[in-house]
Amino acid sequence: MYQKPATVAAIHDLSGVGRCSLSVILPTMSAQGIQVCPVPTAILSTHTGGFGDVVLRDLTDYIPSALEHYKRLDYKFDCVYSGFLASKEQIDHCLEFFEHYKNSLKVVDPVMADNGKPYKTCTAELRSRMNELVEIADMITPNITEAAMLLGEAPNQPDVTMQKIKSYLVRLSEIGPKIVVITSVFSDGKAYNVGYDREHSKFWRVPYNLINASYPGTGDVFASVLTGSILRGDSLPIAMNRATAFLEFAIKTTYSYSTDVRDGIMLERCLNFLIENPTLCDYEQM
Repeated sequence: MYQKPATVAAIHDLSGVGRCSLSVILPTMSAQGIQVCPVPTAILSTHTGGFGDVVLRDLTDYIPSALEHYKRLDYKFDCVYSGFLASKEQIDHCLEFFEHYKNSLKVVDPVMADNGKPYKTCTAELRSRMNELVEIADMITPNITEAAMLLGEAPNQPDVTMQKIKSYLVRLSEIGPKIVVITSVFSDGKAYNVGYDREHSKFWRVPYNLINASYPGTGDVFASVLTGSILRGDSLPIAMNRATAFLEFAIKTTYSYSTDVRDGIMLERCLNFLIENPTLCDYEQM
């Protein structure tokens, strides 16, 4: 019997060259059997990491118009998932989406910074308002730099103790979200993705092996696989494990071909991993 797939309103940008944002979110979630309905925040000729002068079309006025159309249709979304925002006004439009779909899973990937520094496109005003989305989210997926910024702490923290990370997870959850997942955590010389489930008072971590290369869009891939896995009914540690394992597999595959890092990970060669949907249990309780 036909079963309608879960639907996601994905409020993200679309970059033409360089695999990131909607160009990776659509295939990774589709491979998990999730229907993605894009709500583009901006259209870019390339991502902003090293391609020179980017052509960018801000779509701030599109977002509320799209929401009004969905309201007229009485269209249901199982999840609303926000990411890169092109202006502080888009915070208001995301809040409107979340308010209308208040019973849907609300996922916020607070795309602001990485490696201790804010992105050039993320203004101080936009960063200051990101907590408004975090307050109403069910799940957030910051990297360690973004987690520190949301908490008002110094973002450049290359190596932190697990005790401090647990403090970060709890403090971020106290802002609003029931589930907090922080990526790119380095502790005692090892790399982890870590998570906290407030409802069950449990902390989880998934270790991974570092590769000497940095690719754009990896945070988008992680968050979309994690969200898709949760929507399919996986537990938080299983979902974290699947997202971590897939990303490590994709990064290692890409690195072996010595491609231009600006092109992102070779997603096309790796999607079978998600279609096969392995159950992985390499997570650890913190």
